[in-house]
Amino acid sequence: MATSEKDLVLYVKNLCPYCRKVTTFMKQHDIEIPIKDVYDDVDAMVELVTVGGKNQAPCLFIDGKPLYESDDIIAFLEKEFA
Repeated sequence: MATSEKDLVLYVKNLCPYCRKVTTFMKQHDIEIPIKDVYDDVDAMVELVTVGGKNQAPCLFIDGKPLYESDDIIAFLEKEFA
């Protein structure tokens, strides 16, 4: 499994095709980071909106800062875990 020195948490919504795109990429590249489904975890939804400023997923928190858009998240993960 690849690791990162950054604090990473991925916020997703079940059934979201963009979220699935990111999690599929992670599985294909053996990347394991904490994942919070905002539909299953009310606290995660509150964190996403409070810290990120909007209810948009996927959202990768990198050291507490949000990164949106599946392609941008995948590009970050490729670079971070290459």
